[in-house]
Amino acid sequence: MSETANDRSPGAKLALVLFVAFLLSIPLFMIWLLVYDREQQSQTALASIAEGWGGPQILSGPQLIIPYQAEIAETIEENGQAVTSTRLVWRELALAPETLALETELAPERRARSIYEAVVYRASTSGQASFSLPDDLARLGIESSALVLERAELRFGLSDMRGIQEADIQFNGEEVALRSGGGSNGPGFSTFVDASGLVEAPINASFALGFRGNQRLSLQPLAGETEWTVSSSWPHPSFQGGFLPDASEVSADGFSATYRITNLALGRSLVATGEPAGRQDPNAPMASGRFAYDIPAGEYETRVSLVLPVDLYSQVDRSVKYGFLIIGFTFLAYLMFDVIAGVRVSTVEYLLVGGALVLFFVLLLAFAELIGFGWAFVVAAAAIVGLNTSYSAAVLKSWRRAAYIGGLLAALYAVMFILLSLETFSLLIGSLLLFVALAAIMYVTRNLDWGKSGTEPG
Repeated sequence: MSETANDRSPGAKLALVLFVAFLLSIPLFMIWLLVYDREQQSQTALASIAEGWGGPQILSGPQLIIPYQAEIAETIEENGQAVTSTRLVWRELALAPETLALETELAPERRARSIYEAVVYRASTSGQASFSLPDDLARLGIESSALVLERAELRFGLSDMRGIQEADIQFNGEEVALRSGGGSNGPGFSTFVDASGLVEAPINASFALGFRGNQRLSLQPLAGETEWTVSSSWPHPSFQGGFLPDASEVSADGFSATYRITNLALGRSLVATGEPAGRQDPNAPMASGRFAYDIPAGEYETRVSLVLPVDLYSQVDRSVKYGFLIIGFTFLAYLMFDVIAGVRVSTVEYLLVGGALVLFFVLLLAFAELIGFGWAFVVAAAAIVGLNTSYSAAVLKSWRRAAYIGGLLAALYAVMFILLSLETFSLLIGSLLLFVALAAIMYVTRNLDWGKSGTEPG
């Protein structure tokens, strides 16, 4: 005679419950993929919100570029003999400032489209830079008389020129006209200046820039001494990049940060020479080292990001990882009623209860995009607790038993919310709770014969 579901041993019922829980891992994985897909859609939406406003900005410069003529020797073969001749070519001497002081104020704005929200900003930057000729020009093979100082060029870099709104530059006390292009590191703007005064004394340049961007602002420092002070009314900054601020203050009213970076920390010279940007052979090597304005991105940047206080997709993603614990504890509670109280729970009933538990994460994601993660968690948890409690009353043949299931689920969701909030101690608290739960199960089932069949032969 075949064994019915109620005749199975407790061990067989446990194995069946584990198999059903394993099957539910498939929809949990699909929900994880859904969270990833929605996050990618949100990134696309955020990019479209900022389109035309200005992207994440990278500010660099100023650098002073001085053209000069250098004599080079060439060897050619004529009539089978090597003939050496000399000719004059144009080179550029790139000077980084001896000192650079910058002050930036970021005015944040929230922009929304449909259910998505992005942070954009207006940046007001003012600064002063001091330039001087190096004392060891001869080491670079440059005669001071070869420098064409009156044809010098001051270059600034800005990664997304769509965001530029205003720029006022003064060089040696005189206002100069700007032109687009010729940035210090890719896109940017520049101006022709007369640097003849460098022969006698250092020359100062002052500037005021206004531009727009979104999410973050980066500075590529290159000066003997760089001091950058950045402030904003946004209360949620993130300081990143190759250099962190020497001093910072963050409060509900905003933040301020001050960076002090010396050239020794950058590991590159303030002076470099090379061919002009419009040289015939772009793959030709530089005459001496690298251009001062040819800086690798990222490694030597200081970055300030304006972040939204809650990244709901990362929180939903973390909550999905707790799905196995919710399902496991709930199934164990049903199993205890089955093997100890003698209440029959079929495989289909396990699947339906597990399906409701999996649905929690879909509801959480859907509501979080509309009302925020906290309220979405409350709504989704209340819906699933109410649904499974009502269903359990029918399955377990008792509202009292169903109340135990409802209380367990409410406690599990409360613990999950606490674990999601306490990132630092979530692993410790979670492991302790698992230990307590395992100890309780071991105590309750200490006298249970897992191999005993539900019916004995007559």
